[in-house]
Formats: sequence, C-alpha cells, structure tokens
Amino acid sequence: MPRQLREVVFVDGVRTPFGKAKGQYAETRADDLVIKCIRELMRRNPSLPPERVDEVAVAATTQIGDQGLTIGRTASLLAGLPQSVPGFAIDRMCAGAMTAVTTTASGIAFGAYDVAIAGGVEHMGRHPMGEGVDPNPRILSERIVNPDALVMGKTAENLHDRYPTITRERVDAYAVRSQAKTAAAYDAGKIQPDLVPVATRSAEEGWGLASTDEPMRPGTSMESLATLKTPFRAHGKVTAGNAAGINDGATAALLADEETARELGLPVRMRLVSYSFVGVEPEVMGAGPIPATEKALKQAGLTIDDIEAFEVNEAFAVQVLAFLEHFGIADDDARVNPYGGAIAMGHPLASSGVRLMTQLARQFEERPEVRYGLTTMCIGIGMGGTVIWENPHWVSTSSTTEGVA
Repeated sequence: MPRQLREVVFVDGVRTPFGKAKGQYAETRADDLVIKCIRELMRRNPSLPPERVDEVAVAATTQIGDQGLTIGRTASLLAGLPQSVPGFAIDRMCAGAMTAVTTTASGIAFGAYDVAIAGGVEHMGRHPMGEGVDPNPRILSERIVNPDALVMGKTAENLHDRYPTITRERVDAYAVRSQAKTAAAYDAGKIQPDLVPVATRSAEEGWGLASTDEPMRPGTSMESLATLKTPFRAHGKVTAGNAAGINDGATAALLADEETARELGLPVRMRLVSYSFVGVEPEVMGAGPIPATEKALKQAGLTIDDIEAFEVNEAFAVQVLAFLEHFGIADDDARVNPYGGAIAMGHPLASSGVRLMTQLARQFEERPEVRYGLTTMCIGIGMGGTVIWENPHWVSTSSTTEGVA
C-alpha cells in the first residue's frame, strides 16, 4: 500500500579536529576517532535514549584494518550503544559520510527508522587511498577510463583544461581566502562548538590533546603559493597549496524524523529537501557537483537563485571555481564557504560530507533570512553529490514587512 514520506531533520553534527597524515593522529586508531564522535553526539543530546537509535552508518574509503570489520556496527558497540542497535559500513569515496546521511535519511523518510547516526572516518596516514585494492585490468586495457582517472591531482589538471579561464592566479587567490576565512572563523569561535577534542599519544612525546585542525596555514599569501611546484603536470596549476591535503579525521551526525525529534526534545537544525548523486567522466571528476546540483534543484523545484548558503568541498580550488563559474557565482561570493573549507581544514575523504553539513547548520542559525542551502562535493572515479537543506529558523522578510505594514 502507498506510504506517506516523513520529514527528515538534521539534529546535530560533530567532528574531530582534522589532522595531517602522520601528524597528531599518527598513533591513534581510526575507529577510536569515530567512536569519540558517536559518544559526543549522545552526550550533547541527553534527551535521546540510546535504545532509540535505530541505525549507525559509518563510511570509510579504505575499509581495511581499523577502518574495516563493518565499522558502523563495531563503532556502535564500542561507543556504548545497546547491542540492539545495528550498524553498517559505506563506501562512496569522498562522499562516504554524505551517502551515510542520505541513505539513513531515506530510511527515516520511509519509516524504517526514527533516529539514525551517520558519519565517516578516514585515517589516510595509516591507510593511504588505494591500499589493498586490486583494480580490474580491464578498466585500463579496455579504456573504460583514462589512467588519469586514478590520480585525483591529474583529474584536477584536466578540469583546468576544461575551464581555461580558471588560471593559476585564480586558484591560488581562492586558496588564500580559504585559509584566511578559516582563521577568522576560529578567532570568532564559529568552528569550535562542533569539534570533539581527542586525546592523542606519541611513543616519543607522550599524551596530547587535538583541539584544532592541524592542516591550517594561517598567513598564507599569493607570494608563498606561487613558489610551490605542480606535481601532477609540468607547468600545471594544481599545487599542495590550492588543494586539500592528505588527512585523518572523523565525523558523525544525528538524524531523525521531525515528529520524533520534537517528541524527544531534540533540536532541529536543518530539514532535508532533496539529494542527488550523478556520474561524470572519471577523468574530470571535479565537475561532478555541477550536474548533481542541477538534478537536486530540479527534484526540489528550485533554481540556483533560491540557494543562499553554500558549503562546497574544497578537494581542489579548481573544482570549486568550476562550480561557481558554471552557475554564474563570483569567486569571492560571501555565501560560499564563509568559514573556509578543506584547503585549510583538511579533507579526510569519507568523513568530509558531515563537516559540510555542520557548517551549513551553523550558517542557518546565524542567518534566519536564508531559507535554502546546499552541501556539495566531487567524488573519485567520476561522481558528484549534492544535498539541499531548508533552514528551520527561516523568517520570511516579505511576510515580516507585510505584517508591519
């Protein structure tokens, strides 16, 4: 019989500070990072009985070692949730956590779950992307994809070829702004509320506490970026300064049916509107957010002009600028990544989707005049993903004006 879909809401989201590969988390287990996030979600939302969690979905791109063994289930148990709470693992490369959110959200909308936890983890220092994989030789021998598709930096250089107006100067300028915005957001205390400090250990240095994103380079200048080499192509445009690094970190989000959230006294920070994942040529995977956004907008009956808040993952500056150029948005538009992004904070692959969501939720709280926002990212092997959200704090300025009149 036909079922009526339910409203899905983003209740809360947290993340660890992100680290450099072989940096502050060099001797910390990957699963312990995501366990810390799950525990923090439960601590921050005491009105949620643990037994009311219906599912735990955790993403990892390299599902091996301490990122393997159906990590959603093992992390749930280790985080102290009841044995009755099931869990599973997800892989959609960079969009793992985003897919964990949309998959469990679909279950909530259908009525299979009332409450779910979704997130991701990546310990790239311990498990480099591609560790243990065995690509089918037909992928290259039958030219299903160009060999460039397996090297993300080369796909970014290919995207530069598609957008010749995106110069080295433009991507470097974007990177400088990302670093500056993240530093300003930290100074204003906008990032810290969603961070979970993590105790770290080092055999040489002893115990420590990770409380900020390790990859940040405040004070980055155009002059310093201009000196960096282009490792993926001679005289290219992609450098370590205008791309995200190799990072470690974890995220987790709490999702619920809106009625259940109200019943349990949980906050409603965002309302899900639509989502879309699409495939593109793997050789230019950075173009993925463009058709994914077009499809998500069409599903929602919206246009790009209805979106007033953007969180675009900064895997590479060229990928963000291609998205903005396609939609006629200025490189320095204040609506885009106002707290900076992955170029400054880091991009631990499968975890990043929830970071985008927590930052969009923060934007919504600060800007009640904004009704719709989106989170979007490119995805390895040629995909893009976009999720459109509605601001539950939205106050129509036109209706307010009419009331005053």
